[in-house]
Amino acid sequence: MSRRMAWAGVVALMTTAAIACTDDGAAPSAPASSAMSPTSSAAPPTTARPTTAPPSAVSPVVHPVSLQALTAKKYNGGDLRLGRVLARNPAYTRYHVTYRSGTLTISGILNVPSTPGPHPALVLNHGYIDPAVYTNGRGLMREQDYLARRGYVVLHTDYRNHAQSSKDPNSEVNLRLGYTEDIVNAVLALRTSQYVDPARIALLGRSMGGGITYNVLVTKPGLVKAAVVFAPVSSAAADNFNRWTRPDRPIAAQILRTYGEPAANPSFWRNVSAVNFFGRVTEPVLIHHGESDSTCPIAWSRETLAALKAAGKDATLFTYPGEEHAFGPAWPTSMARTVGFLKQHGV
Repeated sequence: MSRRMAWAGVVALMTTAAIACTDDGAAPSAPASSAMSPTSSAAPPTTARPTTAPPSAVSPVVHPVSLQALTAKKYNGGDLRLGRVLARNPAYTRYHVTYRSGTLTISGILNVPSTPGPHPALVLNHGYIDPAVYTNGRGLMREQDYLARRGYVVLHTDYRNHAQSSKDPNSEVNLRLGYTEDIVNAVLALRTSQYVDPARIALLGRSMGGGITYNVLVTKPGLVKAAVVFAPVSSAAADNFNRWTRPDRPIAAQILRTYGEPAANPSFWRNVSAVNFFGRVTEPVLIHHGESDSTCPIAWSRETLAALKAAGKDATLFTYPGEEHAFGPAWPTSMARTVGFLKQHGV
């Protein structure tokens, strides 16, 4: 994977860390399926990462590039427009769509089940795919189909600077926090659809999209009913920066000139790390992570789980021995668990 691909942020990007956590929809060839083990509220807390801090340590000063700024932001998601039909089968119809996000227009796809609605719905947050090669609706293709066939309206967003979405020339210097804004607005837009029950909407994100999901949960508690993440990035921004962005010297240099090193400006880096705001989360969270993931270390999800539990939140982690980043043999099990979790929480 290219260094340029590696730009992500914990929080999915808000750390603008070069997220090398890629999201190709196809399952890789993987070892034979092995036992899957859940970790729930009984999971013992782990040692806090050096890049994180308790909520009391978070600076009260609101930096324009921060989770606090996202929390205070006014959102205007709406104007969900169905365009051309991309595909149709007995289970659902697939549309090209656009919606409003601030001053931008964001493209995506919408899968609408053929059964009578209104339906529960999911906003899908894909992992890193180089915008230069990204095409409308790319990423999470298996999940898009699986969930639509089970009665969910699925909105898969393209994010700004992807596919037919509007361009945001400040996205990189703003640490890609705009992706989180695009997802908040996607939920608001989805609420206006005649096909959707606005009280039954959830989020699903993988890799970088998992970090975006964490951002949404801490900045807009109560926006959705539940959240599921697959192989997510770290919830501490400096982890992602150090793993993917730092080796890409031009991007890293720009970020460090603007915000400083994590050790030199810890307040800024704490305030773009969702882990420091988990006390704000109100939704149940389900995490799936392969134990052989060489892209996003499973330790990150274990630490995120511990932080959520320490904050008194409803969080569960399923780990999958032998599974790599993209999930192979265990994917059907993970999806069955996902639907069970969503139904358990009214989605």
